[in-house]
Amino acid sequence: MKILITGAAGFIGFHLVKKLAASNFTITGLDNINDYYDVNLKYARLKQSGIEVSEIQYNKKIKSSLLQAYSFIKMDICDEEALNKLFNEEQFDCICNLAAQAGVRYSMENPKAYINSNISGFLNILEACKNNNIKHLVFASSSSVYGINEKIPFSINDKINKPASLYAATKASNELMAHVYSHLYNIPATSLRYFTVYGPWGRPDMAYYKFTKAILENQPIEVYNNADLQRDFTYIDDVIEGTTLAIEKVPQNSPPFAVYNIGNNKTIQINNFIESIEKTLNKKAKKTYLGMQMGDVPITEADIDDTKHELDWEPKTNLNEGLKQFADWYIEYVG
Repeated sequence: MKILITGAAGFIGFHLVKKLAASNFTITGLDNINDYYDVNLKYARLKQSGIEVSEIQYNKKIKSSLLQAYSFIKMDICDEEALNKLFNEEQFDCICNLAAQAGVRYSMENPKAYINSNISGFLNILEACKNNNIKHLVFASSSSVYGINEKIPFSINDKINKPASLYAATKASNELMAHVYSHLYNIPATSLRYFTVYGPWGRPDMAYYKFTKAILENQPIEVYNNADLQRDFTYIDDVIEGTTLAIEKVPQNSPPFAVYNIGNNKTIQINNFIESIEKTLNKKAKKTYLGMQMGDVPITEADIDDTKHELDWEPKTNLNEGLKQFADWYIEYVG
């Protein structure tokens, strides 16, 4: 199977490339390597995938020196002409779209970046799928789509018409857009609603990363909503397993459009989460308590019954084990 993974220099994309490269896939990774966070981390991920960073140029395909079935190309999904040319030349079987402008709070600072990447860029992906007989589109959604829904746990059958941030609104829009293309053009499409993914090689703007960095540097951590927050944390290996199962699912034997929660089905109170990090690092945190941040929601929890039943997937990694894996990587990476 020939597969395109967009966002391949990102956190989830990097891990997915490594996983699928060990299977019967021919993989093209695509990423625009934007500077939303430190690009050196993105380049370091690419190096781990066997991509020679010094050779990276826009619209130039580079073969991995480590992963036999992997090639990388620097490209922006907003570049419609270049994207269409790539689809036409490669004739992919499956697309896994992980490329997006991430982050809830940043969507208040730079809303246009979210419209450009998450709406216009995603439309380019859908059009390219339509025009190139793509057999399956798998794409990253988010637990953020549930917004300020009060029913817990969040079910795929719940309405998603109350987003709390522009980021959430763009992700909900992606699902609606994909449903339209699936319906009109018979494109099998699968939306994966990820719940607070964490682990090695993670994003520096995420709480677990910021907390670990601050504690080790003897800096105070910022705890929002006076610690009255609960999150469903999902370890990266479990997320990759769920994503792989969604990709490998035979599309013609499933509904043309499907949605799955990829979460732990378990909430962790933020103070307990901080205690777990402290225990992992064997060091106490200095805390600064702040109010609720714009765009945040008080709780997330995934109902994964459909995911268990249809994908035969459930998470296996407990929080303490996952945080230990992240801390070991962080200390080695940062030095």
